[in-house]
Amino acid sequence: MRPQLVKPKRFEDARGWFVETYNKERLADLGIVADFCQDNHSMSREAGVLRGLHFQVPPRAQAKLVRCVRGRIWDAAVDIRAGSPTYGEWVGAELSAENGWQLFVPVGFAHGFVTLEADVEVEYKTTDFYAPNHEGGILWNDADIALPWPIPPGGPVLNERDRQLPTLAAFESPFAYDGAPLAALESA
Repeated sequence: MRPQLVKPKRFEDARGWFVETYNKERLADLGIVADFCQDNHSMSREAGVLRGLHFQVPPRAQAKLVRCVRGRIWDAAVDIRAGSPTYGEWVGAELSAENGWQLFVPVGFAHGFVTLEADVEVEYKTTDFYAPNHEGGILWNDADIALPWPIPPGGPVLNERDRQLPTLAAFESPFAYDGAPLAALESA
């Protein structure tokens, strides 16, 4: 599988709008077959809060379906599948409460986002439960990946763990390449 940008249809009228944020059949029609078991919700107080690049390793690896429910984020997924011809390459998109878009991040991709304004809330579904003994990450500013983070002039707001993550070159990937190279995000 590869990351996909999902654009759920909104039904609008004078009252506002309604949207199905998760529909297993619709996602399956898009080629996204995932058994989600946990929902997570984060709130970031400042613009420039950077969370990532995170993943869980097998046997507790997680796919994620990410959406921003308040404010705006720039969201990214990096291919970390051993043997992938697109290893170390990335895709990214702006997700916001206004556009309602979601990013599907399959197993074998590191995930991260940066907030583009204050008081941002992000929700995401995962296909496995949080397992602290299986969490991992790649350094957010690894020059080999060269993510174009839209960061405020003062720099990102990071926690200590994310400052200490290894580079891609120092990472030995336990993720197998599944034959689907990374491709540009297409709207679904």
